[in-house]
Amino acid sequence: MEWIRRDPFVRWKPVYEKKQREFLSVNELSNMENFEFASERLDRVRDLFVFSCYTGISYVDIMNLTKDNLVLGIDGDNWIYTKRQKTKSSVKVPLLGKAEDLIAKYQGHPMIEVTRSLLPIITNEKLNVYLKEVAHYVGIKKNLTFHMARHTFATTITLSNGVPIETVSKLLGHSKIATTQIYARVLENKISDDMTALKSKLRSHSNLDNLSKAL
Repeated sequence: MEWIRRDPFVRWKPVYEKKQREFLSVNELSNMENFEFASERLDRVRDLFVFSCYTGISYVDIMNLTKDNLVLGIDGDNWIYTKRQKTKSSVKVPLLGKAEDLIAKYQGHPMIEVTRSLLPIITNEKLNVYLKEVAHYVGIKKNLTFHMARHTFATTITLSNGVPIETVSKLLGHSKIATTQIYARVLENKISDDMTALKSKLRSHSNLDNLSKAL
């Protein structure tokens, strides 16, 4: 509004603080999957979280899924076709076995028959509160939130198993790979595997060079 002649912040630059995103390890996810809850409520909460871990689909988008979102993909297997509510971008996710098992588990369930949804409906507030109980029973010390499932999908399920970051970005519905890099971290065992493969290739090249010199 031109009340002052000079910008008081002209020499000031904001500093970006990079935060570490939490995710579940393979063992933590396995323990959660295999834990038998006495409460059906916590069992449903666990199932929703695990479904997100194996699809990368966010809470709000899972709540919007119906049977119409389940289609046969280009490979003849079941895919989920949906659109992210946050960005309106299209998402096409091939279903992994665990995700398909969870969909099958709730087919014909009374809660599903009422809501006509693909999975049980529960509010985000209650879901995150109940996840604290799930973490307690399973023995997970991390601050478990539903959004952590997307981090787990990006890091533990896909990238650490060799899925290219470009593919992960597409599965998560990101328009930029830079956004995916916020979610995904390369794990030490992945670095080790990649470097072991590199060492093997370099050894092969070295052996070929030595053989050619000998000839």
